[in-house]
Amino acid sequence: MENTHFCQSCGMPLTTEESKGTENNGLKNNDYCKYCYEDSQFKNPEMNLEEMGKVVKAHMEKKKLPNYMIQKALNVLPVLKRWKNKQFID
Repeated sequence: MENTHFCQSCGMPLTTEESKGTENNGLKNNDYCKYCYEDSQFKNPEMNLEEMGKVVKAHMEKKKLPNYMIQKALNVLPVLKRWKNKQFID
């Protein structure tokens, strides 16, 4: 069974090459998705963990995913590479 990699910013599964972000040289980045990372930088570099949580929640609610799945995704965010050791900011 193959391990699924997840974006280390938003938690989105990186199941295809097309879903991966890019480096300056056009190569795919295996840590971040195309919605979070492009040309070797975050698309929203000023975004904090709390804001990412709101974006993830809204996207998942739009897809009508169950609340338990949304909560699980939100619980994972703080341990992802981009947010590790950072706190929610009020």
